[in-house]
Amino acid sequence: MSKHPHLHEHEHILDVKNLRVSYGKVEALHQVNLSIRRGQIVTVIGPNGAGKTTLLASLMGLLRADGEIVYMGQAQGGQREVETLVRQGMTLVPEKRELFAEMSVEDNLLLGAFDRYRSGHRDQMETMDEVFELFPRLEQRRIQLAGTLSGGERQMLAMGRALMAKPKLLMLDEPSLGLAPMIIKEIFRIIVELKHTGVAILLVEQNARAALQIADYGYVLESGEVSLAGPSVELAADPRVIEAYLGLGQRHATPE
Repeated sequence: MSKHPHLHEHEHILDVKNLRVSYGKVEALHQVNLSIRRGQIVTVIGPNGAGKTTLLASLMGLLRADGEIVYMGQAQGGQREVETLVRQGMTLVPEKRELFAEMSVEDNLLLGAFDRYRSGHRDQMETMDEVFELFPRLEQRRIQLAGTLSGGERQMLAMGRALMAKPKLLMLDEPSLGLAPMIIKEIFRIIVELKHTGVAILLVEQNARAALQIADYGYVLESGEVSLAGPSVELAADPRVIEAYLGLGQRHATPE
């Protein structure tokens, strides 16, 4: 996770064109176009049930999708294997933060590096030190069982474990879900730090205010379609976004 701010600054990590996902005859995603570059935070905001999690699942190869997906310059076929994508540097932190509750923080992290280890890499301890630099709280709890952590610490561990795979694209599904405002602020600060290491971050978030504050570019997904897209600063100033997602009732959702 070393910093190379000028290396391939504009390298396209992911380009998605006309992505469609259907459950039987119901189309859950319709003609979705999305692009993300190295060292960029792109956020997808929108109401519950709009297809945000479906989008991540299809990108990760968990759901069959039609359309064009180009990852790291390579066009991806219809049947994409999760294991292959992980090996190529794509990682998803699901909303449920699926951790091994009966294992220690340290062992959960080491599992995140398992695929790299199997491929012949032996840098897991150095990577773990980098993760502990980002998440000092995890280092303090390295021998604790994951099941005994607070919600915020579990989210940190889920992100830390994903980083152990040294991803090029980190996809986060609702990282703020159920967390207190101060913890959300901390998680989002770390996401910004990660961006500076060159990782591309696709952030799916219901907390539109917090997401637009840290993202470079945003997409509004409504009923399976992208209804608005643009630089986050422009989206945050758009009356339609303000009315639907940043209204007065949400003004204090997260500390500025």
